Amino acid sequence: MSTTIYHNPKCGTSRNVLGLIRNAGIEPTVIEYLKTPPDHAALRALLQQLQLPARAILREKGTPYAELDLGNPKWSEEELIDFIVQHPILLQRPVVVTPKGAALCRPSEKVLEILDQPQRGAFSKEDGEPVVDAGGQLVKKG
Repeated sequence: MSTTIYHNPKCGTSRNVLGLIRNAGIEPTVIEYLKTPPDHAALRALLQQLQLPARAILREKGTPYAELDLGNPKWSEEELIDFIVQHPILLQRPVVVTPKGAALCRPSEKVLEILDQPQRGAFSKEDGEPVVDAGGQLVKKG
């Protein structure tokens, strides 16, 4: 089983997660979900892997979340999945699937929990924040 990232190249967190995956020596399958969105069945399967309800992967910022009234509890799980299929920008990113599991990788360091290969060296986020030291170990914050 390979590693897959549901990626938005315009998202800094998504780019950082892709960088951490590659820093482990893994070349993932990259699905730019805005260009090739998952269908209903694929999204349902992804949610099962994540062990999350659809509401947990809804993105609010920069999406039609408010105008569609998606905060309203009246929407069923299947209806929420349909909204994400119709408006893929609603999918929170990045989502990563590996042989060890699946995760919504926010913050980006979350991906380290599901990678099956260690980090191969230092890695810093785009903003310069160190994540992994030269020995491949997670940098402790504050």
